[in-house]
Amino acid sequence: MSGGEVAGLLVAVFWAILVSFLAVVLVRLAQTLKAATKLVTGVTEQAVPLLGEASATVRSAQTQLDRVDAIATDVQEVTSNASALSSTVSTTFGGPLVKVAAFGYGVRRALGRKKDPSSPPSDPRKVVLGRTLPAARRGGRKRGRS
Repeated sequence: MSGGEVAGLLVAVFWAILVSFLAVVLVRLAQTLKAATKLVTGVTEQAVPLLGEASATVRSAQTQLDRVDAIATDVQEVTSNASALSSTVSTTFGGPLVKVAAFGYGVRRALGRKKDPSSPPSDPRKVVLGRTLPAARRGGRKRGRS
């Protein structure tokens, strides 16, 4: 055997080992791709129904939010109506009720004076513990001072 034949034989053996190694790598890669394909298929089969359920849940939540929005709008309208009604009632009955209360107070005071005619009307501003205040203090401030 010559040196060229030995070299050719070594190159052939090297190529055979290289091809065998690449074949093993390709087989393992094919198995990995099959496993990945199965995994993706399984995830897809499970994800599609989950996405459908999530979509239905979002639609249901949107419906409930629309209802809540309608309720909030109605409550706001009722509140403004109650405020307007309160203002109207206050305006309509407030003035006359104050007048009736003042009239009732005046009648009670007048009837209270009629019951005891012998007692002189007293001015509570002038009497302090049975004494009458000096005239200068009755009117508030003295004349001549500012």
